[in-house]
Amino acid sequence: MRILLSNDDGVRAPGLAALYTALSKLAEVTVIAPDRNCSGASNSLTLHNPLRVEQLENGFLSVNGTPTDCVHIGTNSPLGESPDLVVSGINDAPNMGDDVIYSGTVAAATEGRFVGLPAIAVSMGEHGHDFYDTAARVVAELVERLKKEPLTSDFVLNVNVPYLPYEKLKGTKLTRLGRRHRAENMVRGSDPWGREIFWYGPVGPQRDDGPGTDFAAVAEGYVSITPLTVDMTARDDQKRIQEWLGK
Repeated sequence: MRILLSNDDGVRAPGLAALYTALSKLAEVTVIAPDRNCSGASNSLTLHNPLRVEQLENGFLSVNGTPTDCVHIGTNSPLGESPDLVVSGINDAPNMGDDVIYSGTVAAATEGRFVGLPAIAVSMGEHGHDFYDTAARVVAELVERLKKEPLTSDFVLNVNVPYLPYEKLKGTKLTRLGRRHRAENMVRGSDPWGREIFWYGPVGPQRDDGPGTDFAAVAEGYVSITPLTVDMTARDDQKRIQEWLGK
């Protein structure tokens, strides 16, 4: 098996290194990741500047682009054989609920799905660097299962791992996305030259975090696995909208 590994925290992020160490024991792993932190990049592409690839001393490939650019290069360029699986992470924060819309981690996995490959996005349930080995072990187990029992490439597995030692995990739960309240207001300020600037405020608190959600599973000590589809059609509302249009 050949795995393309990427992330959005940057090519030198410790979570990426931990995942590479675990997965390279199971498969041939190629790392192509952004040259800087691209958190919040979502599925953005670099269209107006050339992309440059640099090989680092550890063999990882660094790209002056987004997570989506990195996976696109890894699957649609003459850099090597096409991968069998795309894995993105380990993100230094959760990607649950509405966060997945903005997540570069999830976007890298989504790009793998766009080109017809199975894909996994993995994130830690909290900020911190203490338990990347836990998440790496969880992903390695998922990859071993995929090798034995392949899944279709119609979705992305979005994995969020509690910030705990592996031995303290309670298990795995299949979940749905929760929801957050509206984010807090933009923070207004000024730069050293007195010009007005704005910063994003904190994310909103959890609104839908009940049983079955990714928020609930991680809070209870379970690994949350949410299958994500890129088909954004609101199928449950189609009949209602059709009736509304007909009036």
